[in-house]
Amino acid sequence: MIVSQILKSKAAPGVLTLASDASVKEAANIMSDKRVGTVVISDDDGSTAAGILSERDIVRELGKRGAECMSDKVSALMTTSLVTCTPSDSSESVLTQMTEGRFRHMPVLEGGRMIGLISIGDVVKARLAELAMERDALEGMVMGH
Repeated sequence: MIVSQILKSKAAPGVLTLASDASVKEAANIMSDKRVGTVVISDDDGSTAAGILSERDIVRELGKRGAECMSDKVSALMTTSLVTCTPSDSSESVLTQMTEGRFRHMPVLEGGRMIGLISIGDVVKARLAELAMERDALEGMVMGH
């Protein structure tokens, strides 16, 4: 399965973004309201990603400094060295990158423009569906169907 197929299967299309001058508190509120683990930081309405901010980034800073970090700008906490993929990348390669890099979200770029965001959950769900189809096909062959 490839990334473009995973994006098509997602319930909510698009990417949740926030400007780099937003506060960490705003980001936490949005993540809580939308029940997501990350927000992409973009200063051009989602065309490009300047960074990504996750729940883990916020919790780490809370552990270091306490609640005062909630008034910081997201640009102070976001990860700026993003690992991205393209719509034609395989689910296996994306899963490998996420596992080795120990991150759970990856922006999808096409022609330098951000067209989506996939999570490790999206990739695992797609991979499980693919394996179930393969199993069914093999069972059908064995049973003569």
